[in-house]
Amino acid sequence: MRRFFLIVLDGCGCGALPDAGEYGIGDLGSNTLANTAKAVGGLHLPTLERLGLGNLTELAGVARNPYALSHGGRLAEKSKGKDTVTGHWEMMGIVTDPAFPTYPTGFPAELIAAYEAAIGVKTLGHFPASGTEILSQLGEEHLRTGYPIVYTSADSVFQVAAHENTAYFGLERLYEICEVARKTLTLGRVIARPFVGNSAASFQRTENRRDWPLPPPHKTTLDTLSEQGKRVHFIGKPCELFPEAPGQSRELTTNNPAHCAALTQAVKISEADFIFANLEDFDMLYGHRNDPVGFARLLEDFDTWLAAEFLPHLRPGDLVGITADHGNDPTTPSTDHSREYVPLLLFGPSITTPKNFGDVSGFDWWSKTLLGWLQDTAV
Repeated sequence: MRRFFLIVLDGCGCGALPDAGEYGIGDLGSNTLANTAKAVGGLHLPTLERLGLGNLTELAGVARNPYALSHGGRLAEKSKGKDTVTGHWEMMGIVTDPAFPTYPTGFPAELIAAYEAAIGVKTLGHFPASGTEILSQLGEEHLRTGYPIVYTSADSVFQVAAHENTAYFGLERLYEICEVARKTLTLGRVIARPFVGNSAASFQRTENRRDWPLPPPHKTTLDTLSEQGKRVHFIGKPCELFPEAPGQSRELTTNNPAHCAALTQAVKISEADFIFANLEDFDMLYGHRNDPVGFARLLEDFDTWLAAEFLPHLRPGDLVGITADHGNDPTTPSTDHSREYVPLLLFGPSITTPKNFGDVSGFDWWSKTLLGWLQDTAV
C-alpha cells in the first residue's frame, strides 16, 4: 500500500519571489526561515538538516547536506496572491488568477452598510489591522456596545471578532453573522475571531476560530482522488478549505500539538491514501506577531517531534512532503503574509538518492507528485 503525507508548515517561506515587490514593501527581502534563523543566532534542526532543509536556503545553524536522502527545492507560486486559500488551492491543482479582492485601505462604506443591514447590528472597525491590535483598539468598545468588530489584512479576508460570552455577544451568534458574510461576499475567506477577557490588557483570542473559504471554482486533485476511490484524511486547516467528497475523513485540530498528535496516529494506523495536514501556529502565533524567538522554538519542537514520533513509523510505501502555503517573516515590520518561495522537501523509504530540483514553478507540483505516487508511477 502506498500513502502520501503532505505537511504544510503554515507561513514557513524560504525567500522572496521575484514579484514580491508587487505585493507590498514589506515583502521585499522576506525569507521567513532564513531571517528567523539569523534573528535568533541559528536554529537547531538536526532532523530537518539530515533531510536536506539546509539545501533550500541559507539557514544559520542548519548545514547543507549533499547526502540527504530526499528530493529538494523551492516552489514558486503561480497564482496571484499570498494567502492561505490561494496556496492550498494551488497545491491541489487550482491556479488563481486574478487574485481575490483585497481592501488595503479598508472596506467600502457601501459594503459595510449592506452587511450591517443583513445582520441587523452595527459594526466597528472596517480597516486593516492585526488580530491583537484590533482588540487593543476596539475590544472595550465592543464590550460596551455589543457591536462586532470587522477588519481585514493584506490578504483577501473578512474577519469578524466578538466576545465568546453571550453577555457580550456569544460564539454561536458570531458564527451566524460570519455565515451571512460568506453568502454575500467574494473575498477568499470569512473568519470568525472569538476572544475572551474583560479589558484591553486581558483580551485573548481563543481556538474557537472558524473559517469560511470560497469553494474551489472547479475540480481539484482531491476530487480526482475521490473519483479514483482513494481515501483522503484531513488534519487541521485543510478541513475547512475544501468541500467534502466521498472517501474523506477529517480531524479539525486547532493547534500544533494537536496536529502533530493526529499525524502520529495517522502514520501509525491510518489506511488513508493521502493525509493532508496544516500546522498553523507558525503563522498564527508567531509570524503575525513578529516573534522570531517563538517561531524558532516551534520549528525546533517540530524537528524533535518529527524524529521521535513520525519518522520511526513510516512504512515502505510512504512518501512525505514538507512545504508551506506562503511566507510570514516575523523579522520584517509587516505583520502580514509575505510573497515567498516555499519549501519542496520530499522523502520516504523509497527515496535513496539525493536530488536537487532548484526553483520550480507552481505549488501544484505537489498535486502532480502525489497523484503519480498513488497511481504507482515512479517519483
